[in-house]
Amino acid sequence: MPTKTLRLILGDQLNHKHSWWEDDPSTFEVLMCECRSETDYARHHIQKVTAFFLAMRHFADWLRGEKGITVHYLRLDDADNKQSITANVEVQLRRGSYHAWAYQLPDEYRLDRALAEFAVKANHSHSTADTEHFLAKRYALRDFFKGKKTYLMEAFYRHMRKEYGILMAGSEPVQGKWNFDHQNRKSLPEGERVPRPMGFERNVEGVVAMIEKAGVKTMGSIDASRFIWPVTREEGLALLDHFAEAHLQKFGPYQDAMKRNEWSMWHSRLSFAINAKLLDPLEVIKRVEHAWQEHPDAAPIASVEGFIRQILGWREYMRGVYWAKMPEYAGMNYFGHERKLPEWYWTGDTKMECMKQAVGQSLEHAYAHHIQRLMVTGNFALLAGIHPDEVDAWYLGVYIDAIEWVEITNTRGMSQYADGGIVGTKPYVSSANYIDKMSDYCGSCFYSKSKKTGDKACPFNSLYWHFYERHRDKLEKNPRIGFVYPTLNKMKPDAREELMAQAEKYLGDLDGL
Repeated sequence: MPTKTLRLILGDQLNHKHSWWEDDPSTFEVLMCECRSETDYARHHIQKVTAFFLAMRHFADWLRGEKGITVHYLRLDDADNKQSITANVEVQLRRGSYHAWAYQLPDEYRLDRALAEFAVKANHSHSTADTEHFLAKRYALRDFFKGKKTYLMEAFYRHMRKEYGILMAGSEPVQGKWNFDHQNRKSLPEGERVPRPMGFERNVEGVVAMIEKAGVKTMGSIDASRFIWPVTREEGLALLDHFAEAHLQKFGPYQDAMKRNEWSMWHSRLSFAINAKLLDPLEVIKRVEHAWQEHPDAAPIASVEGFIRQILGWREYMRGVYWAKMPEYAGMNYFGHERKLPEWYWTGDTKMECMKQAVGQSLEHAYAHHIQRLMVTGNFALLAGIHPDEVDAWYLGVYIDAIEWVEITNTRGMSQYADGGIVGTKPYVSSANYIDKMSDYCGSCFYSKSKKTGDKACPFNSLYWHFYERHRDKLEKNPRIGFVYPTLNKMKPDAREELMAQAEKYLGDLDGL
């Protein structure tokens, strides 16, 4: 009688610390597969597909070599690969001698439903397990805010700080403050030297050739001779140490700053390694907290708290919103926006220097930091009235760290305000002023940052006022909007009409900007 269990591992479940791996390896086998169902549900960046495949292969090797576990690994070009996770599970269950199968609960709603539905139809009994990765349970945020219309991240963040004792002095936050943002968000001073990002430079030509031969449609570019992203746990830990020792000191002050031809700044670039579960979020948090405890001058509290908030706060919060609000969340379109993304989101070929820089580096490196995503590419998409589906598809595909649970809540919620205020208390939009303050982009732009109308007027300026005018009915009573509507109301009719006409002109030819 069969005694073994088949355990399925997905591409973002590469958790070396999972309790599964402490079980007797003679009692189970593992299935992992590179599938077209996962490469094709969205158009992904070539570096993203490459990174996941490499990380999966290294993890399979670790299971075999370090744990003595039998792993059935299907590469994308294997002849018997059915190109569907559930189809491959079905074949392996028939082929092997198993009494049951098991899987860890997926973090994507799409896969969660697909595996649950397959489990009902399968001839073998099954069980599920937690991924043992996140610090809050799947529905913890929903329960925390039960009965509330909006979910205030700060309240959840403070709850998580207390629960895990992070940056706490007893029951109070260290130094008496929960948030040190007033010390951060500075623009980059003239002459400040930006550090060179750490990379790993492996040759991935074979993997890239396989992906291209299979006909997988991707976006972006890749230097296959020197792939720099971490795809093993050891590389993730090395990058974490490098960040804590070399970048953390100035991360806080300049975490929002942008500079031409500088794609990494002081950011950790750990998000892929964490989201693939190569790194545990708590170990990342504690490593950074320890850096402050040991060397507060080299790791100041404002930088440390700001970084920890991104993981213990925003990351856990966004995952909680996802599971509290899906699948309805994926259809939210509060403003009723309908336009398509301009073609230059796929090429970077635009006269707007800020967009050229942010889109260009996204296509080249599969990465942009949070302000480039929120206040440049996302800001423009919201001002231009792009359909949230279009924005979601681009963000989900272009960034190496994008998995739907974290992408859609940041994009449709924080960036596009398509959820009507569940995540953000107001739309995050700006004119050229903010971009100019936080970057050096405007100085070399075809458009004039100071002009609202006329020849070469910055599109952000007129689109900003047009956005608020066309959505007056939804936003005018929002207490967080501040000066916008009083300023709009005081404008002379001719000046307002000229602004609106300028915006309409740009909206009529987004591809030409």
